Amino acid sequence: MSGNTFGKIFKVTTFGSSHGTALGAVIDGCPAGLKLSKEDIQKELDKRRPGTSKVTTSRGETDEVQILSGIFEGKTDGTPIAAVVYNKDMDSSAYAALRGKPRPGHADYCWETKYGHYDYRGGGRASGRNTIGHVIGGAVAKKLLETERIKVIAHVTKVGNIEAKTIDLSHIEENIEENAVRCADIKVAEKMEELILNLKQKGDSVGGIVETIALNVPVGLGEPVFDKLDADIAKALMGIGSVKGVEIGAGFKSSKMQGSKMNDEFYFENGKIKTKTNNSGGILGGISNGMPIIARMAVKPTPSISKIQQTVDLEKMEDTEIEIRGRHDPCICPRVTSVAEASVALVIADHLLRSGFIHPAKIFRV
Repeated sequence: MSGNTFGKIFKVTTFGSSHGTALGAVIDGCPAGLKLSKEDIQKELDKRRPGTSKVTTSRGETDEVQILSGIFEGKTDGTPIAAVVYNKDMDSSAYAALRGKPRPGHADYCWETKYGHYDYRGGGRASGRNTIGHVIGGAVAKKLLETERIKVIAHVTKVGNIEAKTIDLSHIEENIEENAVRCADIKVAEKMEELILNLKQKGDSVGGIVETIALNVPVGLGEPVFDKLDADIAKALMGIGSVKGVEIGAGFKSSKMQGSKMNDEFYFENGKIKTKTNNSGGILGGISNGMPIIARMAVKPTPSISKIQQTVDLEKMEDTEIEIRGRHDPCICPRVTSVAEASVALVIADHLLRSGFIHPAKIFRV
């Protein structure tokens, strides 16, 4: 199986499965001299950890990370950084009755057909739990971005038909941490939580939209034509399970706009060039323009629901029905914010190295 490595200079290879022994990541290409600790990675993993609120799965994992290599005396040494998280609260019994009966909305049928030998427990390698590797890699990337004063923040802007209205960028991080949905609009977050819990009680789930913002990104990241910054961001976000759409800046709304409204006009502010609007989402011609990078992703409802669903029995070659049991998120959006942050951070870190903003061998500004 290929497709487990992301990046060109700053490379992250993830491994593991939902009900296997462990999951983790190997990060190659991180310069030496970067201050990095277990706590830096654990802090990011805690954002996506299950069992932290009523709107997440009750699976009781601590997701404690162990760093195996790549750090010496509190700094990266330029060698591959390997980190692992051991599974401790697996319960595969709920999946025994589903073997050979592909779950609607899941990758079971596709994986079974493609490989012929598939770990059906919890989705195996296709499970959302595999994003632990994304977050480990993203934690290292975010520390690298700190050396250039770049910050990446993701938040939930929509759950079902409930949409955030008031977002204060100056307090966005504090507001996100104040609610289980990780929405920057605290009042709307309460309504989102009510909707999620209501559907959870009915054995159903709901999707939404997660927005990721990258601040203080310099002008000049991105390699035309096929390695555009927005193209790489879109690929990274689409690489997250359950993401069905990505837009940058005005996104799909731009198709309804006139050029005179869409174009971001330039102006000087304290000797720096900025734009009056940011419909481009901080990227023009595939290259960053210095404005905040804005990317949104559409997250589908959790496919694991407890309602009875129609499927097929691959062994008996007949129609059948299943009822999925186990512990699942009624809405993926809150926990996937950390994965979105990680994915965008990985792209920016890779392009900082590729464009020469950060030396590939060692960190000069610590």
